[in-house]
Amino acid sequence: MNTISIRFYGPLNDFISKGVRNREGSSLIHTVLPVNQSVKDLIESYGVPHTEVELIIVNGKPVDFNYTVQPGEYISVFPEFSSIDVTTITNLKSCLPNEIKFVIDVHLGKLTKYLRILGLDAAYKNDYSDSEIIKATIEEKRIMLTRDIGLLKNNKVVNGYWVRNTDPFEQAEEIISKFNLKDKIKPFTRCLSCNGEIEPVDKERIINKLEPKTIQYYNEFFICPACRKIYWKGSHWKKMEEMIYRFKNA
Repeated sequence: MNTISIRFYGPLNDFISKGVRNREGSSLIHTVLPVNQSVKDLIESYGVPHTEVELIIVNGKPVDFNYTVQPGEYISVFPEFSSIDVTTITNLKSCLPNEIKFVIDVHLGKLTKYLRILGLDAAYKNDYSDSEIIKATIEEKRIMLTRDIGLLKNNKVVNGYWVRNTDPFEQAEEIISKFNLKDKIKPFTRCLSCNGEIEPVDKERIINKLEPKTIQYYNEFFICPACRKIYWKGSHWKKMEEMIYRFKNA
């Protein structure tokens, strides 16, 4: 028979329609196999981007994304393992860059702001094209953050993650947890406008750019060398500190 069985495990079921999932959190699908289909194309035909997959087992043996599925085979598809090292049996997931940097698609602007407040490197433009985002993942070794599943399916994308939450604050919490970034948080070190690293600046150097009340009440200032935006600990500072505390202790 020209049929196969494929099972998705754990968080991969976030991409599978609810009617197919079972109570144990996995999905077993029996389907007719298209001719000469790679296992990557088969997996992504169910909405699961390859960037979310760490291990594929076919009839008890690990395979790569280029494997051509054969009739009658049983396929198990696993997400990233957090406590088990499977690098000796699979090379599907590339190692994350030593320096965690993100490129964020155009629909996640508010998430970008939260990550920059925390001092995390988050490249973003509200007019990014898909090709520019993909280029940044390759040339700058950035991890793509997106809610566009189709973008993650692009063959050129090596490191990418589909953001599950829709609320921006919860999205930031999700990213911090997913990539274990609590120890990497360095609040108020990045420009919220351009992602550059800000640095202290003498008040006298920028005094002509300040409002009279700002000159009167504040003495400590920072500037972004890239876009020249100026920062100081204004009335909003306390609220931002409370928010950062929530991120660090979530």
